[in-house]
Amino acid sequence: MVLWRQQKSQIAAMAMKMIDPPAETLTELADIAKTLGHAHRLALLEAIFQHESSVERLAELSGLSVTNASQHLQQLRRAGFVQTRREGKHVLYRIGAGPVANVLAALRDYLAHQQAEIQRVVSDSIQHPEHLEGVSIEELMHRLEEGVLLLDVRSEADYAAGHIPGAINIPTEALEDHFAELPRDQDILAYCGGRYCVLSIQAVSLLRAQGFKAHRLGDGFPGWRAAGLRVEAVRH
Repeated sequence: MVLWRQQKSQIAAMAMKMIDPPAETLTELADIAKTLGHAHRLALLEAIFQHESSVERLAELSGLSVTNASQHLQQLRRAGFVQTRREGKHVLYRIGAGPVANVLAALRDYLAHQQAEIQRVVSDSIQHPEHLEGVSIEELMHRLEEGVLLLDVRSEADYAAGHIPGAINIPTEALEDHFAELPRDQDILAYCGGRYCVLSIQAVSLLRAQGFKAHRLGDGFPGWRAAGLRVEAVRH
């Protein structure tokens, strides 16, 4: 019975670590993601998957200089994505022992998901162009003078990093919990991360379904910032 309790405690501790990973683990994950966060390194990995090759051959396949390719390969090697072996005067690069293929496949799956989502938004805009076009930055300036409620439906972190002055933040996924706080006798203008960001489209649909007078800012926060207009941030 004592042994079972000890095992149960160990299992619970392991589960908690999976749910709430320590900061060191997150830092390591961030370092790995940073290593993959360059198109040249991904191109080199794709080439190495095809065939074990020398730095000279990999540089040729990826369109890089030998020096540049070598620098990227060293970073991939330090992260364990590639391994090396010497054959005569040449050093040959091959894929590392870990689940490198799974990591790259996951990245491709996520990219495919994002592209499909964008395509869905574009297709919807063809049938309902008013959903995608929204209010322009110029029109927003006039609407602000008229007292429109500006609603930032991005994440709290994105809002804190920078938002349109005067905007309130309610992320789209939390919007239904805050309907009672929103005015029904005032126009609401929702915005998110740009023309093809689906968050503001979803927010406007939710608000209109509840009888609110809602529209979206077509170019979102990027359009506001690109216009050179003042941006507010939340200081911690």
